[in-house]
Amino acid sequence: MQAELIDIRNHMAQYPPFDEMAEALLDKVVGGIEVVYFKAGTQILGVGDQNNWLYYVRTGAVEIYRRSGELYNRIGEGEMFGQFGLLMNKRVRFPAKALEDTLLYKIPGETFQFLWESDDNFADFVEIEDRSRLRSALSRREKSNELMTAKVTRLISRPPVSAPSTVRLQEAARIMTDNGVSALLLMDEEGERPLLRGIITDRDLRTRALTEALPSETPISDIMSKDLITIPSSMFIFEAMLTMLHNNVHHLPVMDRDDVRGVIALSDIVKYESQSSLYLVSNIYHQQNVKGLKKVSLDVRDSFVRMVNEDANSHMIGSAMAGIGRSFTQRLLELGEEQLGPPPVPYCFMALGSMARDEQLVVTDQDNAMILDDCFVPEEHDGYFLALAKYVSDGLAQCGYTYCTGDIMATNQKWRQPLRVWKDYFADWIDNPKAQALLNSNIFFDLDGIHGETGFAEQLKTLVANKASNSPRFLAMLARNALNRTPPIGFFRTFVLEEDGKHQKTFNLKRRGTAPLSDLIRVHALACGSRAQNSFERLKAIGNTKLLLDDDLGNLRDALEFISIVRIRHQALAIEAGREPDNNVRPEDLSPFERSHLKDAFQVVSNAQKFLRFRYNTQATRNV
Repeated sequence: MQAELIDIRNHMAQYPPFDEMAEALLDKVVGGIEVVYFKAGTQILGVGDQNNWLYYVRTGAVEIYRRSGELYNRIGEGEMFGQFGLLMNKRVRFPAKALEDTLLYKIPGETFQFLWESDDNFADFVEIEDRSRLRSALSRREKSNELMTAKVTRLISRPPVSAPSTVRLQEAARIMTDNGVSALLLMDEEGERPLLRGIITDRDLRTRALTEALPSETPISDIMSKDLITIPSSMFIFEAMLTMLHNNVHHLPVMDRDDVRGVIALSDIVKYESQSSLYLVSNIYHQQNVKGLKKVSLDVRDSFVRMVNEDANSHMIGSAMAGIGRSFTQRLLELGEEQLGPPPVPYCFMALGSMARDEQLVVTDQDNAMILDDCFVPEEHDGYFLALAKYVSDGLAQCGYTYCTGDIMATNQKWRQPLRVWKDYFADWIDNPKAQALLNSNIFFDLDGIHGETGFAEQLKTLVANKASNSPRFLAMLARNALNRTPPIGFFRTFVLEEDGKHQKTFNLKRRGTAPLSDLIRVHALACGSRAQNSFERLKAIGNTKLLLDDDLGNLRDALEFISIVRIRHQALAIEAGREPDNNVRPEDLSPFERSHLKDAFQVVSNAQKFLRFRYNTQATRNV
């Protein structure tokens, strides 16, 4: 092959769909290519023109228009146009003009037809538009991971073993031994079907019966776990894993409506979940001091990297890492209470930000606060809670969760207040949405009670959901604030990079990618009165209200997933290379696939921000 053709083939092999094309097939494509050049401003294709070529951009930029004259898209190096006409009647549907001096490769229509008929990947690629292409890429990735596609029923190997809740301790242990199970469901006949009352596990027998030397005739109802967390039989294995992580439980009854289908255990999931984040959480709760927790924390990054390498999605990784961080915090609170004694008044320890949203990664700091019972008296009680907050904060720092530079921690007295004060805070931020109030809203309206009287946190969630949805001025100001961080994509679909400083020639995938998305999703969710915290769950809630069209919701979901997973991969690669992970990415370090689809995803963010500006009339707030 001539040197010029080798150069063409090597260039095309970097970009989809040619990057996955068989070498012999790509050679056939390259052999029939014609090279053409267009000066900036030159019309390449006019609407209705006869066209028998697929165009590939080698250098330059091309604008694609609708027949109405409205700009439809801008494409650059490695992208194609002309396929829609070739798929229809070989008439141009979308006219094209050279925006810059542009070098194009022309692929004959006959070659296009052959590829379309013989290469499924090529056919899929040219039949769908950019945002659909992004969705297709994510779909193929998820299908490769059994955690994402297998239902929990696959883990059920036998019918549930049960006994009445009136059974005695010794008899319950005998039933479990005879049946070789680690969990026994306690069920009572009531009406037409048995009613699930509770569960007893091997762990319960050890910690609640043997260590307390309870008599063998003790009613099992005295030690069984009530208010069970269950999962529906339609749930996927990865969702069951996240439920275990979030609630620190080792057994989950699987329900088919009101009937118990079976019980799955932690050990069942570990067969599929080789990254062992569940074992890591279990190990955290076995540690007896901060030194032990610090040692366990060394495994967190390994767990993160294994999840990435096994193609877990961003929701699963973010939830698992948040579950690990939540577990460190909960265990530190337990150890702190052992040292300081029981709390003088009830309290709730709140996680904020990415941990509350179940979107935490390995580059993270502490964001937390305390809600105290309204009977709290500072002079009498605050010494205890300050000491507890400091114990937890210092412990988290030793475990790799750095101190918050903005001092959003329970060690700050402002964020260690009675419930009534928190309610006043939240109401004031919504009623008087000034700059600091909006910043606080972005931080504190992502909240999760993780220890103590978690009902206090639920009350705040309810207050926000009810009050914010009925405050159009607050929503408009919050929406305007959400427009301050824009995606790093320029007019010509090129990446906008940092111009100076230590992160020169990079863009930040958190500050310019996932953060703008979570900000705008939060605004829509608050407008809908949703109590959801996770961005994907918020999108579901938004969909239920029809505030956004299904296609727009799908685009946002796909954009969030793709930007998140590129950010996650970037951090995992840094860890594997022995570097400190961060969020700053150089375009040349991305694969052509990632560069192409990041542009699609950033365009979704840009369009969503335009809708946000229109939907909440942010211009009207400028003089407020």
